[in-house]
Amino acid sequence: MSSSRGQVWATAAYATMVLAAVALFLLIRSYGESLSPPAGSASSVAGPAAATSEILRHLLLALTAVIVAGRCLGSLFRLLGQPPVIGEVVAGILLGPSLLGRIAPDAYLFILPPEIAPFLGVLAQLGVIIYMFLVGLELNPDQLRGQVHATVAISHASIVLPFILGSALALYLYPILAPAGVPFTHFALFLGIAMSITAFPVLARILSDQGMATSRLGVLALTCAAVDDATAWCLLAFVVGVVNATGGNALTVAILTLAFIAAMFLAVRPLFRRLVASPAGTRPTRGAIAIALIAMLVSALATEVIGIHAIFGAFLLGAVIPHDSALARSLRQSGELVIVLLLPAFFAFTGMRTEIGLVSGLQGWLICALIVSVATAGKFGGTVVAARATGMDWRHAAGLGILMNTRGLMELIVLNVGLDLGVISPTLFTMMVLMALVTTIATTPILRMLIGHEGQTPELASMVLPDRQVVARTQ
Repeated sequence: MSSSRGQVWATAAYATMVLAAVALFLLIRSYGESLSPPAGSASSVAGPAAATSEILRHLLLALTAVIVAGRCLGSLFRLLGQPPVIGEVVAGILLGPSLLGRIAPDAYLFILPPEIAPFLGVLAQLGVIIYMFLVGLELNPDQLRGQVHATVAISHASIVLPFILGSALALYLYPILAPAGVPFTHFALFLGIAMSITAFPVLARILSDQGMATSRLGVLALTCAAVDDATAWCLLAFVVGVVNATGGNALTVAILTLAFIAAMFLAVRPLFRRLVASPAGTRPTRGAIAIALIAMLVSALATEVIGIHAIFGAFLLGAVIPHDSALARSLRQSGELVIVLLLPAFFAFTGMRTEIGLVSGLQGWLICALIVSVATAGKFGGTVVAARATGMDWRHAAGLGILMNTRGLMELIVLNVGLDLGVISPTLFTMMVLMALVTTIATTPILRMLIGHEGQTPELASMVLPDRQVVARTQ
């Protein structure tokens, strides 16, 4: 009985409080309506605030659309034996002017209006910076032990030959597809680098799906791809520095870049080794995670100021943090949010810039086929020759060549850098995006025909190495 009486009193007190607050506000309002604001204090916030709200709505809609489409297509591509990231990339392209913009222009302009492109671009850049940091964290120097000679020889051969072939292809493409005013040297350097990329994370996913992640071929492929990525990103930093530098600035950029790399390995790496030194099984503190993220942002900012792009600084910082530390594992686990949420912004941004309609006529598609052929011949040929020279048999050398021809998301990052720099035209950008998709999609079926289910056959029981932690991301 006393409990019911208490509830009644509480309800009455609450109602009295609300009614009193309403009455007091009405009294304040009745007096306030007779006041006048200061002269010349017209509001200047409503317009920008309304515009910002409109952009935010479209940005949220675009992210939602590309995540949903990416998840659906990613699941479909997984059923087809392909890495889900291919479906996510295709989703970004289909939502862009290549498909949705053609069949439903109003829907395209509603989901991806031109006004949100700069904001989507900023989100995409942030997502790629964090993603490259995570890729750097995946690099495992321990995989180089006992196979340094073969790894370095194969990975560098798989860069040198496609770089030379890409530069030679520039002789044909430059008069046709180069943007106005771009020097041939810049165009040829960038095309050579774009042909040299291997997608380390996508390759890891393919090997994991095929049950080959711990076979000798799988570990060798991952190690070569890791060295390939590190080398290619250093070369990309050099090319970006050359493009951005003028006259005497080129020497300054080169010196600052070398100083930055030296500082990362000689000063930052020992600091992080001390920071992550903790008993096994303990989780890193929030302070340690905050220090790592601040260092990532500072490193990205430093390389952006130097003139070699922010992604290089983020990648290099990830590479100097001990791979097997609790801090690295925690950061990689936290990175799933970036992969699911921010990378779709990059796919949408890339989709807005990819216009397949620019590749028109027989000549356009023949040039596109030529680009795919040169890219494949360079990666496959360079890898096979080096693998054979280091003692690998033809079948496994060819399998390694197919694996190293995987490009995926890493190629798209490079291509967007080139488009931002104005070194490649939108048409060539579209052709190179198609090349990245074709070479990545072709990897799994050709590998199955060539190697079979190698990771599960008795033939390779003696070739399986001790278990290692291997990347198994969808990207």
